[in-house]
Amino acid sequence: MSFRKVVRQSKFRHVFGQPVKTEQCYDDIRVSRVTWDSTFCAVNPSFVAIIVEASGGGAFLVLPLHKTGRIDKSYPTVCGHTGPVLDIDWCPHNDHVIASGSEDCTVMVWQIPENGLSHPLTEPVVVLEGHSKRVGIVTWHPTARNVLLSAGCDNVVLIWNVGTAEELYRLEGLHPDLIYSVSWSRDGARFCTACKDKSVRVIDPRRGTVVAEKERAHEGARPMRAIFLADGKIFTTGFSRMSERQLALWDTDNLEEGMGLQELDSSNGALLPFYDPDTNVVYVCGKGDSSIRYFEITEEPPYIHFLNTFTSKEPQRGMGWMPKRGLDVNKCEIARFYKLHERKCEPIIMTVPRK
Repeated sequence: MSFRKVVRQSKFRHVFGQPVKTEQCYDDIRVSRVTWDSTFCAVNPSFVAIIVEASGGGAFLVLPLHKTGRIDKSYPTVCGHTGPVLDIDWCPHNDHVIASGSEDCTVMVWQIPENGLSHPLTEPVVVLEGHSKRVGIVTWHPTARNVLLSAGCDNVVLIWNVGTAEELYRLEGLHPDLIYSVSWSRDGARFCTACKDKSVRVIDPRRGTVVAEKERAHEGARPMRAIFLADGKIFTTGFSRMSERQLALWDTDNLEEGMGLQELDSSNGALLPFYDPDTNVVYVCGKGDSSIRYFEITEEPPYIHFLNTFTSKEPQRGMGWMPKRGLDVNKCEIARFYKLHERKCEPIIMTVPRK
């Protein structure tokens, strides 16, 4: 008789998270108190950007990665918006360019100097005006240079050419309600959105059409998120009717049948998913939680395999995610998070132990 393997083989079963030492954190930062469900933090191999409290407008800090320790109150910020900043995103093709969306209905693109800021930055390179309500989402195109997507509370998605500051595509009438999240596919040909009407849509921006739609992906009324995985599947987080938090996996060729649905717990913070295409691991960070859960996505059922949880003492207000090229692979690092507390930002390193 053959012994069936009870434990599934996985290279990432023993991945563990480790916060850095206190002197390597960024201290004394007044993290924004806006009630918007964005990550509040964006990271690349050169800088970490954090949306902060600002009087009379919106601002965010841009710190060189090595500038750890206590941050002076008079440290210069990027402060050109007239309303609170809701979302920021670094350009994947240029580490000195960052876009920000704000309650003042504009999107601004900034050029950060080589060594970081020496005085407050008030002049953006480009101001993109086209939304009639606040802009809650900005995200760069993964493969085409100077292409930026913005989504506002006017339920319109705009795709911009940043070099010429003109609208490339204006997608109106596809979303009847507030857009919670937008995620590009790996090649950038399509993107998926999660909307307040509980639908997940896959959209072809060139044609301006909805290619596929899943109604009531999660039954609950609270915010949900959807992200594209490398093989074209879609991973969503949301809430059930009983307000329990859920994860689900969908195949874009057939959105009617979900590939897998898991219930997590009954906490009420929105779940922010981060996906690593090289290892096929999804990290799920709840707002207001003090833990990061991670799951491996595989080809065989049940498709979503729980790996482990990283827990710390303090709840997170936001989370930044370092792109792969900023990691120290010699130390077997596979992911790095920048966790925002009320007054500081703490890097957390995920490593795979070697034998």
